[in-house]
Parts: sequence; C-alpha cells; structure tokens
Amino acid sequence: MRRRAVPKEDEMYLGLRDLRVARARFALVGATIALVALLSTVLSGLANGLVDDGISGLRALPITHLTFREGADSSFSRSTLTPDQLAVFESAPGVECTPVGVAFLNATSDDGGTTVDIALFGIEPDGFLAEDTAVDDRIEGGLLLDEELADEVDVGQTLTIPGANASMPVVGFVPAGTYGHVPMAFTSLDEWQRIQYGDDARGRVSALALRVDDGVDLDALDRTAGTETGTREDAFVGSPGYSAETATMTLIRGFLLVVSALVVGAFFTVWTVQRTRQIGLLKAMGASTAYVLRDALGQLAVVLLGAVVVGTALGLAAGALVDDEAPFHFTVRSVATSAVALLLTGLAGGLTAVRRIASVDPAISLAAEQ
Repeated sequence: MRRRAVPKEDEMYLGLRDLRVARARFALVGATIALVALLSTVLSGLANGLVDDGISGLRALPITHLTFREGADSSFSRSTLTPDQLAVFESAPGVECTPVGVAFLNATSDDGGTTVDIALFGIEPDGFLAEDTAVDDRIEGGLLLDEELADEVDVGQTLTIPGANASMPVVGFVPAGTYGHVPMAFTSLDEWQRIQYGDDARGRVSALALRVDDGVDLDALDRTAGTETGTREDAFVGSPGYSAETATMTLIRGFLLVVSALVVGAFFTVWTVQRTRQIGLLKAMGASTAYVLRDALGQLAVVLLGAVVVGTALGLAAGALVDDEAPFHFTVRSVATSAVALLLTGLAGGLTAVRRIASVDPAISLAAEQ
C-alpha cells in the first residue's frame, strides 16, 4: 500500500509544537548560545578597537605603499634607508615618493608636570603627506599632536625629548590617529633626524611613503635599491603588538565557535535520541525522511536564529556602555560576520545530531507498542 505523504501545510508543525511544549529545555540551550553570541560580539568590538588603536593613523595616510629596508618586516624601528635608496624611487616613473621618519618617544612639558608618549612622524613640509592631510607648514617650527592629547598639553607649551637634547613647542592639534597604541605627532623631517641621529643624520630615514600608478614594477625597484615594498595594509603587521593581538582575538573567537557547535550538537543529539519513537511513528504514518529532516532543521534554525539575534543585540548594548578609555569599535561587517559564523557553526553542530533521523526505522514505533 502506498504511504500517505504528510501535507505541506503541516510542515514544521511538530518542531514548533516541541518548542512550545519543551520551552524550558530549549530556553536553556538558547540562553547558552545567546551568551556565546554576546561574547563573540563584544570580542568583535574589542578586536576592531585594538586594531584601530594600533594602526588608525597609518591607515589614514594618503599612500598606497610603504618601502622599508630589506628584512625589516614592515617595522619602522627596524628600517633605515639612505639617500641613495630614496633616489631610486624618486627617479622612477609613475611613483610619487616622500621620505618618512618614525620613532616612539617620551616627551615632557617644560614645567615637568606632563609626560606624554608619542609616535613621532617626521615628514617633508612640501611633500604630499603634508599637503594631502591636515598637516601644514607649522611642523617646521614645532609639533602637531593628535587631538587626543589636547586635554593633556596646550598650544604653545614646550615639550622636551629626554636624551635627545631637543625641545619643541606644540603648534597645534590634528586628527592624526594612533600608531602602535600611541598618539601620533608630526614634525619636519629635518627636526626628526636631529632628534634621532643628532648631527650624524646623513640623510637617513625610516621608510618611504609611496603613491604608485598601475603597472609600476616595484619588485625591480626593490632589487635595485635593496628594499622591500608592500601595500599600506601589508605594513599594518609592523605595528607593535598588531599580529599578536589579532591572532589572540581570532583564537578566542574560534574557541567560542567550537564551544557553540559542541553545545548545539550535544543538545540536539540528546533531543533526537529522546524523539526516536516519535520520529519512527511519523515515518510509519507516511512522513518521508526529507520531511522529518526539514522539521528538525527548521526547529534547529529557529532556536539558533533567535538566540544569536538576542545575544548579538545584548553584545551591541554592552559595547555601548564601554568607557571611551577602552579601545572598542563596532563595524557592521564585523558584527554580521560574527553572527553568521555563529549560525553556521551551530548548524554544523546540529547536523551531526539531525543526520541520525535518516537512519530511524519506522518499525521502532510499532515495537515500542508491544
């Protein structure tokens, strides 16, 4: 006798009924997933905040590439370039080039009451970095600080660099950003060389900032100059702590996704075992395996989607309460990626349990009645 198929309008009925009948049980696993979603969302904001705090200033520079000494691994502190290497890029067609000096320094106010850490960028006042940013020719006479430091020092105040025998007045504030979790400051390249090398600068700089046209053979220029050139984004890894911080955050978020998959898989495995007789009865009444699988997957999707939405919303609310002193920043892309990844890993964990449904024999329901 041909089995009667379950009507389409009845699909998902059993799964939704189970959600109502066993709501306490589903609420427990939903709360666990929501907690994971909350933590994942908060970590996403913290990871973005750490990245912004480490390289926001570098990311804002109007450049396409940076050139470092060969083997410097995109680190300004490991790189020193000479005028001969600068000349190779300055003479190359399709390349706009300007030298940059970078150093992490500690500066003290003239009255000794204020001490600030700065990532000092020395640039040419007539170079494109100064022309295409908020920096202007005031750097020839002093320091332009990131506006974050406006609450600590005043315009006209003199800052002294201990050990370098250099004192410079603060001439203004600009939205410079940070590098290596330190507020950036700008001064002229000549002044930076005096601070860094004293009277023995010999034209040395940390790196070259480039704007490169399409089709330029940078590899050939690097071979000639003995340098390494990469995109601005490639230079992010040279920021102190950048690689370690991003790797740590990725590892923690990965563990959260694994935990979510294990929790969902374990819960639905137990739930499927408990429903074995019910599933057998459905099949004996004519329900196809595809229908039962859709019913179970729909139930799983409802639990996951609801928990992830609630957890993500709580994470966004928690992020809004974070003090401005902490590096914290949400982006639509990072939050959406975190939520989708959690949904997919949860579904993957649940599928390990749901696949047991395909092997349930309809006769099991009849055997249970004997």
